[in-house]
Amino acid sequence: MSTKRIALVLSGCGNKDGSEITEAVALIVGLSRGGAELRFFAPDRDFDALDFLTDESLGSRNMMVEGARIARSKIRALSELKAEGFDALAFPGGAGAARNLCDWSEKGAQCAVDPEVRRVIEEFHRRELPIAAVCIAPVLLARVLGPKGVTITLGDDNEAATEARKTGAIVETCPVDDYITDRVHKIITGPAYMYGSAKPHEVFDGILGLAQELLEMA
Repeated sequence: MSTKRIALVLSGCGNKDGSEITEAVALIVGLSRGGAELRFFAPDRDFDALDFLTDESLGSRNMMVEGARIARSKIRALSELKAEGFDALAFPGGAGAARNLCDWSEKGAQCAVDPEVRRVIEEFHRRELPIAAVCIAPVLLARVLGPKGVTITLGDDNEAATEARKTGAIVETCPVDDYITDRVHKIITGPAYMYGSAKPHEVFDGILGLAQELLEMA
């Protein structure tokens, strides 16, 4: 069996303004354990970084530069990512998915998705390659693919789920240690830290299952 090549898209480093580290690491571990070859990407664009102790602005930082902390420096600009040559696409969660990869945090279902993020999602979907998204990141799939009736989860039946339904997406509830699969559209989503009370091992359990499902579908 050939090695599956998976593209992971990061939005920075840290749950408040970038990719959630526990979720990203769980994806990396789960996909690596399944024998996947991972490639990391992020928009080569600045964002407003936060002091995680005070929530005050630290000024502008670059998503690629911050994402390189998780990717062990092996990261490329999202503009270089093409679906050809890859078997699947994955987005860890973290506030960066909703404030850097799009402006969902401000505009909800009417948000604008970063043009390169939209292009990549549409390209992988058009080629019928599976896409996984964790925590708040499924809102990207809702905004881009919602009119196609894709099914996602955002954890419980919360405010984000209500807003996501406005895109046309079907939103299902799901416990923290599980995931939802849309086999028609090849979309796999899991809630992770959408549950504020989630324990790290529960987040890992859910994402490891999601990673295995993604590899089986790829």
